[in-house]
Order: sequence, then C-alpha cells, then structure tokens
Amino acid sequence: MLQKQMGVREWGLLITLSVLWGGSFLFIKLALTELPPFTIVFSRVSLAAIVLTFWVWISGQPLLHSLQQWQEFLVMGALNNLIPFSLIAWGQTQINSSLAAILNATTPIFAVILAHWLTQDERLTPDRFAGTVLGLGGVVVLMSPQALSQFNLTNLAQLAILGAACSYGLAGIYGKRFRSLSPPVAAAGMLIGTSVMMLPLVLIIDRPWTLAPDSIAVFSILGLSLLSTALAYLIYFQLLATAGATNLLLVTFLIPISALVLGVLVLKEQVQWTEVIGMGLIFLGLIAIDGRFQLRRQRSA
Repeated sequence: MLQKQMGVREWGLLITLSVLWGGSFLFIKLALTELPPFTIVFSRVSLAAIVLTFWVWISGQPLLHSLQQWQEFLVMGALNNLIPFSLIAWGQTQINSSLAAILNATTPIFAVILAHWLTQDERLTPDRFAGTVLGLGGVVVLMSPQALSQFNLTNLAQLAILGAACSYGLAGIYGKRFRSLSPPVAAAGMLIGTSVMMLPLVLIIDRPWTLAPDSIAVFSILGLSLLSTALAYLIYFQLLATAGATNLLLVTFLIPISALVLGVLVLKEQVQWTEVIGMGLIFLGLIAIDGRFQLRRQRSA
C-alpha cells in the first residue's frame, strides 16, 4: 500500500493536533488544582459528546444504531476514554504533565505487544521487537532505579499512565469493528457511552454539587473538552482521510514535545535528564515500530 504524501495543509493540521492533544495534559494539570479526576473526565467527555453529536446531526448522519452497537460503544468508551482518561488524570496528581505525556507515548508499543497476542495478522517482526525493547528501556529510565528499592506514589502514578497507554492499545484493536461507521458517528457514540458510565461515578464519589471551581479550572475544562477532545477528533478524522493512518502516527512523536514545551512555559515544570533520555529511547522504539525509515533505506539501496 502506497504511503500518502502530506502537503503544507496536512503538516499544519498534524502539528495543530499534536498541540491540542499535548495541551490536554496542561489542561488536566490546571483543572486538578480545583477539581477531582472523575469530575474532570466526565466534564471532558460529556461536553465533547454534545459537540460531536451536534456535528453528526447537522451533517445528516444517523446516530441511532442497534442495541449491540451501543454495547460496543460502551466497551470502546471504557477502553478509549473512561479507563485511560481517569488513570491519566489521577496520575497527574503525582507527576508533571510532560512526564505523563512521554509515558503516554508508549501507546503504540503496547499496541504492538497486544496485537501480537490478540490478533492473527499483526505479529511481531524483528523491527517491531527491537522497537518494543527500546521503548520499554525508555520506560525503565523514566521510572528510575529507585522504583525497585523504594516504590512510592510517584511510581504508582507512572504505572497509571502506562496502564492508560495499554488501555489505548486495546482500544485500537477493539476499534477495528467500527470501520464500517462514519468516524464522527463512532466518536460521538463512544463519548455518549463514556458519559453514561461516568455519571454514577461522579455523583457517588466526587459529589460535584459541593465543588466550587475557579475560572482557571472552568476554562481548563472547556479547553480540554472543546479543543483537546471535540476539535481534536474532527482534525484527526480529516487527517485520517487525507494523510492516511501511517502518516497520522507521526503525531505520536509530536505530542510529548508539545506537552513538554507547554509544561515548561506555562507550568514552569523542570525537565529532568531522565525524561530526555527516556523520551529519546521511546522515540527510537517508535521509529523502529513505524518502519517507514527502514522502508526508505531499502528503496534507496
């Protein structure tokens, strides 16, 4: 299959998408100063669900499907939203936004491992295996040797982000069943399902009527839901159609960089040398898994 060429417009959208998704870690960190994790996640998915449902409606696409389809939306919502969003939000109560984004970049690594065991047509190749080893090596550097002798809340938060990445990997495999659906319809259905599942958790655990967030937290929630979720999904679908899935994987490299820059500039976070080395190893692993550079080398030989 030929790889699609990206023009200036596609590159602009790709960079914009990386800033929107990288910015989600900033918005979460700001919202956490006033709001608990479940409330942040519910606000994010419910507002985004309203926006995308309205988008589907004005585009004239049907949203109502069979009961089985809605059951699948619930599963996809749990794997792609409820579990990872909640783990990331809680994880960021203990670690900074840039480290969370770097750890979250391991999603394709977990996807490769899971696909090898759960599918018949996506087996580990030598390049993918090497990429997996490099990526996991980056995780070891990020976790630091101290985790082996003195495990603490910081390490638990790091594991939570890795758990989110693993859940995203499972969602990528499960989401293949939605190929026949329009992507905005699938996203809207998934977000509606997530909102329904999140509502009782928020009411029972967080009791949102007792909260009084300040303006920064409110605007952070709006940015997280409208920009980093609803708008990001629409750009994602556009890029998927015009640039192709292979080129779209490049956003994985850009998200941690966007999150790191925003964390340093806005939150005044300090970048540790372990984060730089760990991110470099993960990036090398992603390059090996992606395979396009190896393909170009073969073509030029």
